[in-house]
Amino acid sequence: MKTENSERHQDSKGKPQTTNYVTLDGRGQSTEFQQEVFAALEKLQPGEGLHIIKEFEPLPLYEVMKNKGYEKVVERKGEEEYHVWFYPASAEPAMKENIELDPDKIDKIMDIKLKVFRKELTPKEARELVNKTFESVTAEEFAYGEQKMLQYGITDDAMVEDMDDIIEIFQDVLERTGLNLPAGHPIRTYAEEADELEKVVDTIENKLNDKFIKNEWLELYEKLNQINIHFSRKQNQLFPALEHKGFDRPSKIMWTFDDNVRDAIKDAYGDLRNDRDKAFLEKQSNVIYLVRDILQKERDVLYPTSLQLLSDEEFAKIRQSDDEIGYCLIDTPPAFNADKQKEAETRGDDSASSESELIKDLTAVLEKHGISSGQGATDVMDVAMGKMTLEQINLVYKHLPIDLSYVDENDTVKFYSDTQHRVFPRSAGVIGRKVQNCHPRESVDTVQAIIDAFRKGEQDKAEFWLQMDGKFIYIIYNAVRDEQGNYRGVLEMMQDATHIRSLTGSRKLLTWDDEQKGKNESP
Repeated sequence: MKTENSERHQDSKGKPQTTNYVTLDGRGQSTEFQQEVFAALEKLQPGEGLHIIKEFEPLPLYEVMKNKGYEKVVERKGEEEYHVWFYPASAEPAMKENIELDPDKIDKIMDIKLKVFRKELTPKEARELVNKTFESVTAEEFAYGEQKMLQYGITDDAMVEDMDDIIEIFQDVLERTGLNLPAGHPIRTYAEEADELEKVVDTIENKLNDKFIKNEWLELYEKLNQINIHFSRKQNQLFPALEHKGFDRPSKIMWTFDDNVRDAIKDAYGDLRNDRDKAFLEKQSNVIYLVRDILQKERDVLYPTSLQLLSDEEFAKIRQSDDEIGYCLIDTPPAFNADKQKEAETRGDDSASSESELIKDLTAVLEKHGISSGQGATDVMDVAMGKMTLEQINLVYKHLPIDLSYVDENDTVKFYSDTQHRVFPRSAGVIGRKVQNCHPRESVDTVQAIIDAFRKGEQDKAEFWLQMDGKFIYIIYNAVRDEQGNYRGVLEMMQDATHIRSLTGSRKLLTWDDEQKGKNESP
């Protein structure tokens, strides 16, 4: 390993003059080299980059380094010699475009955070420095600092490991204000759910001093387990909206904390149901801590930052799909922003009327010149085998006894089938989202490995199956290719195969399952 200055590469290769590179020669190395890269990345100082030398172009590193906030320059110096310079992205995090920030204040916040991550300050020393330096720090300033960490090589794993310390350091100065939001606003809904979950946790804590009665604990854990609905709506609805604003740290970092909470609850719940009372009770302190911790992280950072980044119109759009996933320990909230829309219609909003008339006029002009404005629901279309209307196509997808989703060649989610029996919850917020952001960090490597193998033409199918809540879930990923064999994306098929696996013998006579439930006819 060595360090070089990049200035001599600047004119021909376009790398920043201020970047110093740590050089890693990985020729002849395989799996262990990736670990060496990650270890070097952890040690990079602000403004430093990595210079990688390999006998082939290190394509798998590109997406990884991009997600960590690095851009690249590639140079081929021979048949088996590639040089890649990864340098910190010069652009500010995209979320800066959506909030007003004091650059000097952000620099001071970043300086303290980085010194903690670099172990130049202890959390105690950093907290004292924060209290001397700032009267207050807003949630969006704090969140922006987390996003900006990517440019300094602070990995997601490092963020997860030290996040509690970082929040603790800013506890005394982090601004906290009441939400004061109307009923139906998605952030108010999350906050109301959090309040109800806190009540359950308080009851659990108090119950530890009482006589153990299994049925009472089962009732409490049935309620606590609903936190998964809270997480699912947050991950599928709120996170995608924040990603569009350049704030993707929640989906990468908070998702891990969500999973830690979910796993702790699931583990303890299993002990309870299987009469492992002692093990169950021993796990309660950890469950209580994790639930309270994630709810506090949401209140301190996620809710106020979301309110700064997203508009009422965007929250109204989120609210429209929230019902598909459901709610945790609260009744379905009222629609959000419906009153404003009705008022605009009652007033006869001129701009809306004008826009509608303009669209009609443009449509008429296009159709006059033989240019269709788009297929209607009842227009017959030629499909690969047959003729169907758009309405019929949607009905077929809606009634398939499997879940389908499609990710295009750019790793963007474009479609999922709107079935009634979904194995996992989905909502419209997933459309247009990078598929890597639709999964917990811990499973992103597997997702990326599938995509990479499909894109390179090395594989065409990947199968998985799992046992979940007494069900057997079968999942298959298929590479999608056009007639010329070009990679066009991934089709995911998911099915609850529990019933199929239970079938034996034969059924050759018409038998309605509601009349002969549990029976198979075999003449």
